[in-house]
Amino acid sequence: MNDYDDIINLPHYEPRHHSRMPMWNRAAQFAPFAALTGYEAVIQETGRLTDEWVAPGEYGNDELNRKMALLLDRLPERPRVVIEYFQPDARKEGGAYKTCTGRVRLVDENERFLELQGGQKIPIDFISSMVIMEK
Repeated sequence: MNDYDDIINLPHYEPRHHSRMPMWNRAAQFAPFAALTGYEAVIQETGRLTDEWVAPGEYGNDELNRKMALLLDRLPERPRVVIEYFQPDARKEGGAYKTCTGRVRLVDENERFLELQGGQKIPIDFISSMVIMEK
């Protein structure tokens, strides 16, 4: 006689007061436990690439200063410009180079930004190139 001979052939127990749990809910009990909440997001953020700011050289600064003076002279005309600028990343070191096109609304030399008609503000110190379009 073995240890379980007395119960081995009994029918499966069926509860009388409540129904059985559906198979889908039973499976959910054994789903993987997310012990490291946010870990996947941290890995993705670490792997996200950023560019480094490359300051224009002496020649590049002279060229940008010349274009900025021309832009200030033509500001009442609301000139159309194409600007490439560096936008620092809010979460990690580095950032991204962006290009925008629009009409210049104002240039604030004290706060060091340029504002386009759509409201976009571009920091003057991070402009890498600028093209002033002809009328």
